[in-house]
Amino acid sequence: GLKKWVEVGNSGVFRPELLLPMGLPENVSVIAWGLSLERPTMIKYGINNIRELVGHRVNLQMVYDSPMCRLDA
Repeated sequence: GLKKWVEVGNSGVFRPELLLPMGLPENVSVIAWGLSLERPTMIKYGINNIRELVGHRVNLQMVYDSPMCRLDA
């Protein structure tokens, strides 16, 4: 529907300055990966800013009105 590529299933390596406050040594590498379900959810519900989907700016009424799982079906 977007007529362009959308990244799903991203991965990467944490930057060292993010690991130092956790007390990890500088020579430690930490990898991360995920399904990145935020992007398809944003497309489905027309959300342009990810901060409206996760974090303190979430519209809770949208969450109540659009449950991820419907038990009444």
